[in-house]
Amino acid sequence: MTMFSRSDKPAEPAASPQPPKPQAAAQPMSPAPAPARPLVPSSSPVPSVSVISKALKITGQLESTEDIKIDGQVNGDVRGLSVVVGQGAKVTGTVYGDAVEVAGNIDGRIEAKKVVLTSTAHMEGDVIHQEIRIESGAYIDGHCKPEYGKTAGAKPAQKTNDSTKT
Repeated sequence: MTMFSRSDKPAEPAASPQPPKPQAAAQPMSPAPAPARPLVPSSSPVPSVSVISKALKITGQLESTEDIKIDGQVNGDVRGLSVVVGQGAKVTGTVYGDAVEVAGNIDGRIEAKKVVLTSTAHMEGDVIHQEIRIESGAYIDGHCKPEYGKTAGAKPAQKTNDSTKT
């Protein structure tokens, strides 16, 4: 009779492994919706980054309403929320953004609220900024002008006032 009790015990575990199989099938289904949930929140609060890889060379204007990371070459103007010119990257043209960080080469101009030229940056052209940080080792051949955000209309208005006084 001990054999029957032993055979009864294995019959119970045999029945219990069958329900875990459906549970295992239920577990992969629950993680599948989980990745779908972060997609909606991440698109709103966290801007995505458009990447121009080392293998790409773009000729023409590049615009994004979000961040841009350049590791390749761009011949033309670049406009983004935040623009990062990676080490080894080259931009020939004007770079516009709220924040611009340069570790590569720019032959042109930067117009940004905040500019960072890292130690590997090579900048040939003017930098129009509100805030700037130039690390030791960075090369710049141009003028740094803290005029970002100032309207061109303010200067003629002053001239108009001066001409009225004359």
